[in-house]
Amino acid sequence: MHWLALLSRSPSPEDDSEAQAAARQQALAWWALQFSPRVARLEEAVVLEVQGSLRLFGGAARLHERIWRGAKQAGLALAGIAWAPTALGALALARGSICDGLSRPLTPLLDALPLHTLSAVQAHAPMLARLGCRTLGEVRRLPRAASARRFDPALLLALDRAHGHIALAHQWEIAPETFAARLELPQRVEHAPVLLHHVQLLLAQLCAWLAARHAGLRALTLHWQHDAMRARDVDARGSLHWRTAETTRDFGHLSRLLSEHLARTELAAPVDEISLAADEVMPLVEDSLSLLPQSPDQAREPLQQVLERIAVRLGPDNVRVGRLQEDHRPEQMQCWEAWPGTPQPRTPARVADYPQPSWLLDPPLRLESRADQPLYLGALQRVAGPQRVEEGWWQARDDGSNAHVQRDYYVYRSEQAGLLWVFQQRLPADEGAWFLHGVYA
Repeated sequence: MHWLALLSRSPSPEDDSEAQAAARQQALAWWALQFSPRVARLEEAVVLEVQGSLRLFGGAARLHERIWRGAKQAGLALAGIAWAPTALGALALARGSICDGLSRPLTPLLDALPLHTLSAVQAHAPMLARLGCRTLGEVRRLPRAASARRFDPALLLALDRAHGHIALAHQWEIAPETFAARLELPQRVEHAPVLLHHVQLLLAQLCAWLAARHAGLRALTLHWQHDAMRARDVDARGSLHWRTAETTRDFGHLSRLLSEHLARTELAAPVDEISLAADEVMPLVEDSLSLLPQSPDQAREPLQQVLERIAVRLGPDNVRVGRLQEDHRPEQMQCWEAWPGTPQPRTPARVADYPQPSWLLDPPLRLESRADQPLYLGALQRVAGPQRVEEGWWQARDDGSNAHVQRDYYVYRSEQAGLLWVFQQRLPADEGAWFLHGVYA
């Protein structure tokens, strides 16, 4: 069997509470479910049996490297990792800073470890020290019958399980159907940006849960509980809801996005408890890896994530995206809305029946005319047309007037300006008026 033991690393051990350590271990267990369904929590570590997954992930070496790097990217940096034929043996090796327990016999490796690498042995460390025992091997070589009488039965049981003489039963981890996590803060927080350090722990749990379910999210909500000593006019709870431009479970991106939101948030009162909920969870279809080496551009932050952070910082109305829409009026064929806008199905754009200019004038420039022919930097020569456009009779402009247009479009040639896109307005108010609407590059 191929067991892995993962030791979670605390960002700030001096401030790490028991609840935070348990939350970090739970997140690591959920995250590990993407590599094997046989994942369990063992004391302070997470163990997983990956023998059946080695071929899927390209062999043991690649899987070990992927887990080590992936945990860091998911906000769950590891303090140690080890692999061995038994779960408890792998845990002991990880505590002893030894990674490989498979390429060499396990017994000599375990015998050389200090007493603290097995909790059941460490519990009797003072007595064992008086007997001259400093390593697990020296404890194992004590007379077994005498050890069974003198020490707790868990000591010999732990040694037997570490060496694989007795099987260890596990309670396998199962990711819940929905996600909701809360955290009581160690001290009151008065400024929203300070919440980021605590929310990141819940965010790491969320991303781990999403990884276990092979899913991503589009919306999530951070709730906080105000301190009981708040002012009377302050609500007991507050919340921050935000959406992502695309389905994701990228811890780094979500953390940066949350930082931008919290920088623009003011707390009405000190906060002593927070909770995080996933509002829109969707299946996440990951792209296949390229067979070619990644370019430097691929190593940078994706454009979608950059735009999303800029939109939070500057406001959604200050980052805009163009959207195609069905309309015969050239100025209505594209609209601009706050990024990322409303999702649209990927359908091929309609091909116009007449040549389109590369540059439109907004608004169109009214031209002088002579003998019912337009003038622009001199006389113009007709090349093509007319192409009639009549639409918008059902719409109203912002000023309340009707948006109905009746135009005949022509392509004219100018000696100075090149090819021009000109239309003749046929509505009664501007009967016979000519306008320059576009220029061909």
